[in-house]
Amino acid sequence: MATLQQVAFRAGCSLATASRVLNRNGPASDLMVRRVRRAAAELGYHSAGRLGRRPVVGVLIPSITNPVFASSLSSIQNRMLVAGHGVLIAQSNYDPAREADAVAALLNDRPTGLILTVCDPSTSEALLARLPPTVLLNNLPTAQFPAAVTADNRGAGRKLTTFLTSMGHRHILFLSGNFAASDRARLRYQGYLDAMAENGLTPLDAIQISFVGGYDQLDLSTAMNSLSPTAIIASNDLLALGVIGALKREGLSVPGDVSVAGFDGIAIGRLIDPPLTTIEMPDASMGATAASLLLDMAENAAPARHLDVAYTLRRGGTVRAI
Repeated sequence: MATLQQVAFRAGCSLATASRVLNRNGPASDLMVRRVRRAAAELGYHSAGRLGRRPVVGVLIPSITNPVFASSLSSIQNRMLVAGHGVLIAQSNYDPAREADAVAALLNDRPTGLILTVCDPSTSEALLARLPPTVLLNNLPTAQFPAAVTADNRGAGRKLTTFLTSMGHRHILFLSGNFAASDRARLRYQGYLDAMAENGLTPLDAIQISFVGGYDQLDLSTAMNSLSPTAIIASNDLLALGVIGALKREGLSVPGDVSVAGFDGIAIGRLIDPPLTTIEMPDASMGATAASLLLDMAENAAPARHLDVAYTLRRGGTVRAI
């Protein structure tokens, strides 16, 4: 069995440095971290604290009940199962204040690495700590955390809005969960603004609501009376379904009176009548890609990368030409 001394010799560093890197209990340069991890992987070295213990990775998601994150999580678990890793799960409930505590709880089990979906990586306190190999999922990379798996949310917002304008819509409302709780929603709204400007149209201020619950009780009476949109874009499909229910309670039909579109491409959107028009995000493949990237970084000392996954516009029956 390989020893720590052999790892240090192969990596060309001191025994203390090798110990700090493998136990994540002290400073080391990125180059040294990669060299020591690569040496440990090549020699098959396992620290004494991990002998007889199944390695695990930690995953933070905003909500375990949202089909988008459930799909990603399932793919992560399947990929990690093949690699012999367990998966620890934490959720933030779209609350930036809860993220740091959730990540701290994951770190208690000394995971091989982390896959994180945070509310906003530019302000997340969870990303201020010294972390093991970390991949951002659905968030754009940062200088400190350059490893990320994303879809172009701003481009997706622009594409969906452009589609609606091509169908003759000029008065389009964007309804969203709170931007502070999701940089994805904010980027999708920015894409909406881009498309409205490109088409010489006046955008409307986004209506922001809580991401947590209440979609079935959504009240759009004030917005419909004061803004009279011919189309509504919801920042995700669950919210789009809530919009359709709210419009029906107002005595309005979809798409006869108002067109509705969303983002994500969850399965239930294909089951309603008519099927939901949406931007389909490859959530399952994104989760598997993030898991593979994390394993490559943690076990093979591979460099951090930003991988962008393609989305598609799925034309359902909830948008009509006017």
